[in-house]
Amino acid sequence: MKTLFIGILLIISNLSWSQQLDLTIQIDSLLKTKTFKPFNGSVLINQGKKQIYSTGNGFSDLDKKTTLKQESQFVIGSISKQITAVLILQEYDKGTLELDVPIKKYLPELTQKWANKVTIRHLLTHMHGIEKRDEPLKFKPGTKFEYSQIGFDILSSILESLTHKSFAELSLDLFQKCNMTNTFHPDSKKHHNLVFGYTENEKGELKIERNSLNNYVAAGGFISTISDLHQWNELLYEGKLLSIATFKMLTTIQKGAIRNHPLFGKTTYGLGLTVDYKDGLLQYGQTGFAPGFVSLNFYYPKTNTSLIILENVVYDANDLNKAFYYHIKILDLVRNFINSKNEH
Repeated sequence: MKTLFIGILLIISNLSWSQQLDLTIQIDSLLKTKTFKPFNGSVLINQGKKQIYSTGNGFSDLDKKTTLKQESQFVIGSISKQITAVLILQEYDKGTLELDVPIKKYLPELTQKWANKVTIRHLLTHMHGIEKRDEPLKFKPGTKFEYSQIGFDILSSILESLTHKSFAELSLDLFQKCNMTNTFHPDSKKHHNLVFGYTENEKGELKIERNSLNNYVAAGGFISTISDLHQWNELLYEGKLLSIATFKMLTTIQKGAIRNHPLFGKTTYGLGLTVDYKDGLLQYGQTGFAPGFVSLNFYYPKTNTSLIILENVVYDANDLNKAFYYHIKILDLVRNFINSKNEH
């Protein structure tokens, strides 16, 4: 019986290794196939502390042909939103704010009538209706989902009002506590390995973007690396950043928070990140887009798997399915890999 048990373990172990090898071969084949629009970025796949796949393909500076490195920094786009959400929810854990009271309580200087209607939860779930700070609401808060950047900028203002610190200081404190030594708010000016971001123009030429850092930082402007984002995933999803109850709220689908995502169709949201159950596989995370940068960070709790893709070349910027071509392909391969492991 003991021999049989050991034999079964060896078969499972070899099967897992074979599946991992297949995944590596498939991603390598995808990324290294010669094409006019080659992948230029970094990919990291981990299961817990175990690295499944890692590569840096291309250049941080296309003109100088400077090779990408493990510590190369990218603008991470909307992956930033979950960081802002955690900063807000940490204040909630401290008891310094409430999620379901009007934000006028925290920003008394707001003169718009909607400040007495919109709540922090509305901001976190993109269900607030704010288009501009000085204009009326587009719809009644809580009645509709509309993906928004300004909502997270207002969340950063609430944090500054509560703590009497700048959002840059608050985020830097968080990154230091998380030992994310290559992750920064751009205003800190401490990022020394930020790659150039490029966008393909109508002539098919790749031009350096000069507006990569002009987004609302809280919504899409943080700078990070694949290694630091893996560290973030480990801490966040192991429950080390929020209380158990608050983490559950973060990762619970919020009523009405449903988006027709340009890449994935019907997509449901928690507080600052997507929560997806497609094909019975639970997936947390977010894609990101900033001028010259396309990114993806997804986590699968059942197998403790992180998939992080950071790219600094945007092809076909007006067609997100093409801009995220490599991301979607790798995502499909990883999901198939996880599902195949689950079947055994």
